[in-house]
Amino acid sequence: MNAPAKPPVFATLGCRLNAYETEAMRDLARGAGIEEGLVVVNTCAVTAEAVRQARQRIRKLRRDNPEARIVVTGCAAQTEPGRFAGMEEVDQVLGNGEKLRPEVWDRLAAGQAARVEVGDIMAERRTAAPIVDGLGTRARAYVQVQNGCDHRCTFCVIPYGRGNSRSVPAATVVEQIARLVDKGFNEVVLTGVDLTSWGADLEGAPRLGDLVAEVLRRVPDLPRLRISSIDSIEADPRLMETIATEPRLMPHLHLSLQAGDDLILKRMKRRHLRADAIAFCREARAARPEIVFGADIIAGFPTETEAMFQNSLRLVEECGLTWLHVFPYSARAGTPAARMPQVDGAVARERAARLRAAGAERVVAHLAEMRGRPAKLLMERPDIGRTEGFAPTRLATPAAPGSIVTARIVGHEAGQLLAEAV
Repeated sequence: MNAPAKPPVFATLGCRLNAYETEAMRDLARGAGIEEGLVVVNTCAVTAEAVRQARQRIRKLRRDNPEARIVVTGCAAQTEPGRFAGMEEVDQVLGNGEKLRPEVWDRLAAGQAARVEVGDIMAERRTAAPIVDGLGTRARAYVQVQNGCDHRCTFCVIPYGRGNSRSVPAATVVEQIARLVDKGFNEVVLTGVDLTSWGADLEGAPRLGDLVAEVLRRVPDLPRLRISSIDSIEADPRLMETIATEPRLMPHLHLSLQAGDDLILKRMKRRHLRADAIAFCREARAARPEIVFGADIIAGFPTETEAMFQNSLRLVEECGLTWLHVFPYSARAGTPAARMPQVDGAVARERAARLRAAGAERVVAHLAEMRGRPAKLLMERPDIGRTEGFAPTRLATPAAPGSIVTARIVGHEAGQLLAEAV
């Protein structure tokens, strides 16, 4: 006797944008009338390890859901559809362009979907603008304003999973954010693959700063607007002006830096040098003294010597970085970097560990500097909130998730600030 069918299961690997799109797929499945017996795996392709983890997760999900249909989508499915279609655990493979189309989900519901529906992502000229009410939380909502990437960094396959850059028009973004504010969200995060390229494909070629200013002007009741990862070399003058003058734009930027050595940056085909990164952080901090920076940094990129790595390590202090995302380099087949002389994996991992240790020291220093300061906390749980600079903070007295609490920082422990409500 077969086990009863289970309700749809959605598994997300990788970035925040993937998490956003998973929620959109959940809504599409519901709209198509799919109520049971489906497992959807939204994969990541940023590293070879991410693809390995996706395959491992699919096998586990099949063991846990032997009677379900397993649908694999996301960047790894887009870039390697045959690899996933060849897995006996997988029933269907959807491309990144297909996964947000209602008609595809209607075909899935009717049992009429092809085993592989993966189109030419480079032919996509528009990006879907699905409306998602938070990501399973009342704390903050996310709005996708851009997808794809026009740049070709030598280590990256994401453009081949996401396509070229496409922007959501400002009017649509404003409409979505106004709707979210009406539903009670006090913080909205703008997300995308290459956020600072927003607008280049729209009439008049507006810039990200124009979008941010337009949102803040047209949604005056929005208390907090946050920007996800940006490429600092593309930060436009209006964005910098808004950082300096608009308190509702959160003083927290996550920077796509990747390295701190000029030769490595050139071999990565990045568009900035270390001096550009340092100058940007100096300018942003002069405009907004309380600003906090995060950054992505790769350790052990091909040809990286110890002296080159030391330049990346010093960048943590020279830029005043706090929240580090550190990745030991992982070769992706088909990328130019995979054909360069490789650094031993153990060396890359050891360098990554040193970078993470430097980041941990910066976090402790940042938390210590916050003692005695006022803070406005967006509560994620009754006892945990985030400061405007995104530091996790434990509040002494419970407050409603999603609310903003004025507090005073009284100390820190275990990587969290401690605060009392004012």
